[in-house]
Amino acid sequence: MSKFFIDRPIFAWVIAIFIIAAGIFGIQKLPISQYPSVAAPTITLRATYPGASAQVMEDSVLAVIERNMYGVEGLDYMTTSANSSGSGSVSLTFTPETNEDLAQVDVQNKLSEVLSTLPSTVQQYGVTVSKARSNFLQVVMLSSEKQSIEEMNDYAQRNIIPELQRIDGVGQVQLFGAQRAMRIWVDPKKLQNYNLSFATVTNALATQNIQISAGSIGSLPAAAGQTISATVTAEGQLRTAEEFGNIILVSNTDGSNVYLKDVAKVSLGMQDYSTSTRLNGVNTTGMAVMLSNSGNALATATAVKEKMAVLQKYFPDGMSWKVPYDTSKFVEISIEKVIHTLLEAIVLVFLVMYLFLQNIRYTLIPTIVVPISLLGGFAFISYMGMSINVLTMFAMVLVIGIVVDDAIVVVENVERIMASEGLSPKAATKKAMSQISGAVIGITAVLMSVFVPLAMFSGATGNIYKQFALTMVASIGFSAILALTLTPALCATMLKPIQNGHHEEKKGFFGWFNKKFDNWTHGYEGWVAKVLRKTLRMMVVYIGLTVVGVFLFMRLPTSFLPTEDQGNLMLSVQLPAGATKERTDATLAQITQLAKSVPEIENIVTVSGFSFSGSGQNMALGFVILKDWSERTAPGSDATSISGKLTGMMMATLKDGFGLAIVPPAIMELGTGSGLTIYLQDRNNSGHAALLAKRNELIDKMRKSGLFNPSTVRASGLEDAPQLKIDIDRSAAAAQGISFSDIRTALASALGSSYVNDFPNQGRLQRVMVQADASARMQPADILNLTVPNKSGVAVPLSTIATVSWENGMEQSVRFNGYPAMELSGSPVNGVSSGQAMAAVQQMVDDMGGGYSLEWGGQSREEAKGSSQTVVLYALAAAAIFLVLAALYESWSIPLAVILVIPLGLIGAALGVTGRNMFEALLGSIPAYANDIYFQVGFVTVMGLSAKNAILIIEFAKDLQAQGKSAIEAALAAAHLRFRPIIMTSFAFILGVVPLYVASGASSASQRAIGTTVVWGMLIGTILSVFLVPLFYVVVRKFFKETAHEHEMAAKHAAEAGMIEDGKHDSDKH
Repeated sequence: MSKFFIDRPIFAWVIAIFIIAAGIFGIQKLPISQYPSVAAPTITLRATYPGASAQVMEDSVLAVIERNMYGVEGLDYMTTSANSSGSGSVSLTFTPETNEDLAQVDVQNKLSEVLSTLPSTVQQYGVTVSKARSNFLQVVMLSSEKQSIEEMNDYAQRNIIPELQRIDGVGQVQLFGAQRAMRIWVDPKKLQNYNLSFATVTNALATQNIQISAGSIGSLPAAAGQTISATVTAEGQLRTAEEFGNIILVSNTDGSNVYLKDVAKVSLGMQDYSTSTRLNGVNTTGMAVMLSNSGNALATATAVKEKMAVLQKYFPDGMSWKVPYDTSKFVEISIEKVIHTLLEAIVLVFLVMYLFLQNIRYTLIPTIVVPISLLGGFAFISYMGMSINVLTMFAMVLVIGIVVDDAIVVVENVERIMASEGLSPKAATKKAMSQISGAVIGITAVLMSVFVPLAMFSGATGNIYKQFALTMVASIGFSAILALTLTPALCATMLKPIQNGHHEEKKGFFGWFNKKFDNWTHGYEGWVAKVLRKTLRMMVVYIGLTVVGVFLFMRLPTSFLPTEDQGNLMLSVQLPAGATKERTDATLAQITQLAKSVPEIENIVTVSGFSFSGSGQNMALGFVILKDWSERTAPGSDATSISGKLTGMMMATLKDGFGLAIVPPAIMELGTGSGLTIYLQDRNNSGHAALLAKRNELIDKMRKSGLFNPSTVRASGLEDAPQLKIDIDRSAAAAQGISFSDIRTALASALGSSYVNDFPNQGRLQRVMVQADASARMQPADILNLTVPNKSGVAVPLSTIATVSWENGMEQSVRFNGYPAMELSGSPVNGVSSGQAMAAVQQMVDDMGGGYSLEWGGQSREEAKGSSQTVVLYALAAAAIFLVLAALYESWSIPLAVILVIPLGLIGAALGVTGRNMFEALLGSIPAYANDIYFQVGFVTVMGLSAKNAILIIEFAKDLQAQGKSAIEAALAAAHLRFRPIIMTSFAFILGVVPLYVASGASSASQRAIGTTVVWGMLIGTILSVFLVPLFYVVVRKFFKETAHEHEMAAKHAAEAGMIEDGKHDSDKH
């Protein structure tokens, strides 16, 4: 095939131009994100039951919904949570291959089957079904010197949130606050004075605030002679607080009326007062933007800011906006950093090529081919619907050193033939391609096949593997195409004839380098000869090295992904159970002052009454925004260090509750913190108290284990708290003619808040809420002062039929896959990997017995899934190499010589990670390198490249042996011939990865993780393989005698490659 393009170079350029055009067009369409979409589709159902306890919410609402969801197709696991604020959710997580749109329809249908069986109040509020991610992309904040918080909340709900929710990629926008509502603040004492009840109030609102559809006059069929028609309107729904205040509760016989305003204060307020936000301690209105499951972070965040800039033109005077918390900044900077690394890698590879080739024309050819191969990779990424993310960009950085290999092998072989035989560039290119086309195809097939198993795995780990693998495969494939088309065409047209021995004629630095390298080559050849003379002893050494490599690998800490400094921290704040929002706000004010005293912190956003683990007056959430990475270069200014510093300050200062600063996980879709997420399940239904005791036991064991930072080991969610229990004397109630329905209405309306109906307000229907005035629901005695009507209509105090007592009760109920569960979390101490910590926790739970089990959540769940796939991954990669080589060489034995090289790369990778951990520990830094996803994809890359180096030697040795040389002679000659190209291509690759190895700033943890594995794996693997691969070839040939068929195939291949000419090999000619 190459001969065709050597004779038709324009044809080769046309192919290259098509690849360039497809790549440029693809890049323009490609979305940008930090990671590929790795989280499985999640559908969340949310229900509201004001006034209901966590137990009531679970029993009467969530359990009903949960039981009907088990038949949903593709369901992986389900998490249910209810809290004492009357809200609850059921989150269904599906297998990655599930279509989320179809899953949402299925869930909606399942919900409709049971909706009518839910309490009427729940039905009235509605059960929402959403497929947005739970983590926040951005927090948009409004502030004003003129508008109140209520006015800004209402403005946001009307004019901003609908606009943001229409943006492509936005799944949901959550307001940290509430929209307006007509609030009816009832005074129970005044009700009693008028002999009325809460039922009287809610009934009057339900009957007098209604929409009247009055019809029209003159409508058809009309009477004969009718000359006009007109629509009839009647004011049914009320609009203002004054109109609501004039609702008639009772009309007396004397003509007097009791109005709503006589027993209640009526005002336009907020639907809910549980949540508030502050930016650096100043009250604001906050809106959290959440991505859709298929949304692109960078594009969506940019669109949100652009939309806010447009909406700002219509803001009321004095209102402004800001996006203090924006996770897309880290995404953007991460991609920029990797692009810079990519450019640095290209420059370094160019310098290595120029050092060895010592001719600008020779160097220019690979330099032209490399970017075309990369553009081909981008075209493929676009075609596959993938994105530009750190995984695809890492693949591009690594593939530079691979794709340049093909071009270097061609150029180097052409140069060698011109120098040794004096052929013209065109003739030398034809001969070179006849010799190495098979090797190029073989190397390409091996390298592509080694990455294919990565694309076969499922789950979050599989999605990460897949994007990396497909990018590598595509770029390598395009590289091979260009090596067989454009590269030989360029060699034939760009190179100039050279004289034999031109290297020796070089002066200056290149002359010195050539002499030195020739000396190294001769020395290398001597060492190889010694190795081949001591076959048995060297194989024992190889086995020993393999054992060491496996030992180091087994001792590597395991992890999912390295923790990154993303430029922000998350705050989890919790006060003692039963604490009020006023106390929580005071604690948040303290935390804000502490954060302001840390020089590396730029902003702090706090949200009172809400957290990712539960909602309540004693809960709060915060976002700490750090200064730019360029301003945080001093030791101890990284996110992990600041997190520890701020947590320590809060522990020492806060007297009412505690605060924890948490480094976000590497992938926000997989959780809200970088530590472990644990669900302790009660599979025997031993009861809440028993489960609570076991949870506390587990927390105690984790804190004492020495594996975890004690301050981070905690229960997630709301702790049990003192609750008021109302005991109703059913006999007394029946004797007085009091119905349970009226008791329920009185309690729900007074203490919870009753949603009666809606009223029109500036083009929107908003809720009418009834609740007792604040002063009438502050103390336990206030409950017994409430009145309920008996059959005669007389208002009877609850104290006549009920008593109130304190008890400790459940504030939050959690179920995992239908079993009662409790969530807890913890972060390992420095030097302990997440894998080690997970294994320890699993053992602690196993030791409990009694029907208690462990389930992982978030990132921990994906790590547990992925850890079992690692060995399978390596085995499949090795099997792919073996089978492809067996097919290429028509031999079962020769591929063994290549497979034996794999442990050499493992030695380097494991030693590099171990050594770097030890070095950083000596410097006082946190050892951060582990057997994680980056190690795994890096080692697979090393496997492929190590096999490539082995093939370069074995391909020539096999052909030389077919000429008639012995296995030892063939191995020695092949090692001599291929030493220079192996060293050149390997060190070009290694230097191309060095920018990853020494990375700093944003996303540097990921870059250093993969860089460490690849640099050390290739460095040590190459040094060892150039000596041991000839040995492997000789050993395999000695133990597996060549069959007649194999000999015939090898001789045929050698003849086709021009290796056999008049009984002599071309290497003998110089």
